[in-house]
Amino acid sequence: MYPLRRNRRLRTSEAIRSLVRETVITPNDFLVPLFVVEGNGIKEEIPSMPNYYRFSLDLLPLEVKTLWALGLKSVLLFVKVPDTLKDNSGTEALNPDGLMQRAIKTVKDAVPEMLVMTDVALDPYSNFGHDGIVANGQIVNDDTNAILAEMSLSHAHAGADFVAPSDMMDGRIFEIRTLLEDEGFHTTGIMSYSAKYASAFYGPFRDALDSAPADLQDIPKDKKTYQMDFANRKEAIKESRMDIEEGADIVMVKPGLAYLDIVRDIREAIDVPIAVYQVSGEYAMLKAAAAKGWLDHDAVMLEQITAIKRAGAHIIASYFAKDIVKLLG
Repeated sequence: MYPLRRNRRLRTSEAIRSLVRETVITPNDFLVPLFVVEGNGIKEEIPSMPNYYRFSLDLLPLEVKTLWALGLKSVLLFVKVPDTLKDNSGTEALNPDGLMQRAIKTVKDAVPEMLVMTDVALDPYSNFGHDGIVANGQIVNDDTNAILAEMSLSHAHAGADFVAPSDMMDGRIFEIRTLLEDEGFHTTGIMSYSAKYASAFYGPFRDALDSAPADLQDIPKDKKTYQMDFANRKEAIKESRMDIEEGADIVMVKPGLAYLDIVRDIREAIDVPIAVYQVSGEYAMLKAAAAKGWLDHDAVMLEQITAIKRAGAHIIASYFAKDIVKLLG
């Protein structure tokens, strides 16, 4: 057929490229992670995540209103808990006046229409930095699930639209969904971290929340006994299907760029929305390379986000959300 068929005709100008573009990024694609701390007047940059901040509750409304004005309609809340409130059973996680519960109410008071999702895991509240109760050198599964369910219920009472269990305990979605149903929270959704890998990309995030596993004798130094082995592929589909059967409304793959094959596999295997978390390590690497002048920050940022959506993501949790939306104009 050559030269009757010339594919380059559809690349000759930005106008035609835009017209035939298969993957388009909009503000509706994003879920914005927000880090919250105790105190007043605090907007502190996270050293390992340049241009990303922790906010105290008094400054959180302004940030939320800014996001809404940019067209960003969904946030995912994380809290940095003082060491004095940490223990091995997540006691503070169930405090109805805890930082997370107050953060939910603060966001909803500032912008009632904002969709609020909340992190459900014990590591921010744990003196061991693990996502579950530690006993006899093990991360205990079923007792942890009971606390995660109560934690989710507490978030629902505070006004959360979705809870987002990020722990990877077996059966926790069933426990959470059952309790929410029993207590009448039929419309509170669950976004499950269904395929969360034991990744080395999480370092800056753990700095942001001071939630790294403790380096103590006789307890696991990492999270490999509950987060997924990054060498595994089919397991991600099994985990996602099980979570959906247990009541998950949205499933998540985490991290993002190194796991796009997993995103595509799950997209082809299931029929619920898929979220992808472009994690702190991915963010920090681009920031560091751009600061050295080795990469064009905005061009690479947009390419990365497009790749994640192209792979099959319906929702992208990304620290680049504000930058992307501003770039798109």
